[in-house]
Amino acid sequence: MDLSSIYARRFSPADGATQDRIWREITAHLQRHVPAGPVLDIGCDRGHFIRNVEAAERWAVDLREVGAELPGDVKFTRASGLELEKVLPTSYFGAVFMSNYLEHLDSAGAVIEQLRVARELARPGGRVIVLQPNIRLVGGAYWDFIDHKVALTDTSLVEAAGLAGLRTVSVTPRFLPYTTKSRLPQHPALVRAYLKCPPAWLLMGKQTLYVGERPR
Repeated sequence: MDLSSIYARRFSPADGATQDRIWREITAHLQRHVPAGPVLDIGCDRGHFIRNVEAAERWAVDLREVGAELPGDVKFTRASGLELEKVLPTSYFGAVFMSNYLEHLDSAGAVIEQLRVARELARPGGRVIVLQPNIRLVGGAYWDFIDHKVALTDTSLVEAAGLAGLRTVSVTPRFLPYTTKSRLPQHPALVRAYLKCPPAWLLMGKQTLYVGERPR
């Protein structure tokens, strides 16, 4: 499957600019879950999270060659997320982040393995942060994207993380709308207002926010 062609067709340059504005606010909100130290973004895409997060070091990984689209200080590696123990330092990162990524893996077993790899990359006490569409809330629209393969709910995500050796710190079943083309307000001030209003998440949230920790 040619991911570059799929994403070029799915998201226009205008969509990318909108995502950047939205992600600036989302990342500022997520910063509270990010401990001090290096941060790794697995499946970084155009770097909407990693370009905005505050970290001692910023690292990013993707199957596609997207390094040219990232800020110069981001250390980019083109690799499969499942193979990262071979190419990145283990027990090193303060936080490992994944957004809208696990559903693209080939099987439930691969999801558990990816979370295990993320645990090994995190230092003891480090965080694994996952933003993930919740099929229980999205319903059939989950399969509107041809590259989605694994169905996950907040409950199965927590179970997979436990099987991978992570300790769950928090799970928010309803956090963000399904996509940036959903009803999430586009203006930065409105995005900030949404993120400060958890009752709005109950109405519009279709993605789960999971925060786990590698046991010390």
